[in-house]
Amino acid sequence: MKILITGGTSGLGEAIVRNLASEKNNFIYFTYAHSLEKASSIENELKNTKAIKCDFTSDSEVKLLCDKMNDLVVDVLINNAYQGDPVKTYFHKISPIEFKTDFENNILPVIAIAQAAINVFRKKKSGKIITVLTSFLVNTPPLGTASYICNKAYLQQLSKVWATENIKFNISANTVSPSFMQTSFTNDTDERIIEQMIAEHPLKNILTAKETADAVVFLVNSSNQINGLDLVINAGANLK
Repeated sequence: MKILITGGTSGLGEAIVRNLASEKNNFIYFTYAHSLEKASSIENELKNTKAIKCDFTSDSEVKLLCDKMNDLVVDVLINNAYQGDPVKTYFHKISPIEFKTDFENNILPVIAIAQAAINVFRKKKSGKIITVLTSFLVNTPPLGTASYICNKAYLQQLSKVWATENIKFNISANTVSPSFMQTSFTNDTDERIIEQMIAEHPLKNILTAKETADAVVFLVNSSNQINGLDLVINAGANLK
């Protein structure tokens, strides 16, 4: 199986790459924005992987990836990359320009890449799209996450469109919504907040990237009968 994952050199992305690459019949393409050294290290360690430079803030790099899609002929697209910080400040202190920039850096690239992938999938009459969201869409959103939440909500609705428009071509679209994980993406989170999260967590353990990667792999290997699913990983907090 050929799989493309965006943002695969650290945190959850790296965990997904490593999990999928453990199956030797898989070949994993993963994108990176700046960390060439880390990308090369993963390539050298995992022989069934290939790094592709794609900074979401670069229109030309996103276009180049889209143009390559016909040659890659992937079976699965995993939308994982996110540019920027998940936590900023209160909504009323964020300028409209920041919202616009975050949208341009995180939504427009996903739209372009997904369109390119769907065109390939439709020709093959098969494919899967898996998009990483956040359980903040279900739980009470933390303070300061307005822009991040808005972008993830936009992707959530896009995934529903992909699921309904493409299933007749044997193409499924599902999402994974993990709760807070300690990764490089959340390095700036205050330790006192993390301690409070652990104290209030039903299992007294914060979700790990490996656990979320396992959920993504489940969707990669599942039947396309599973379509339009949002797999929330939050230990049952704030059940829908």
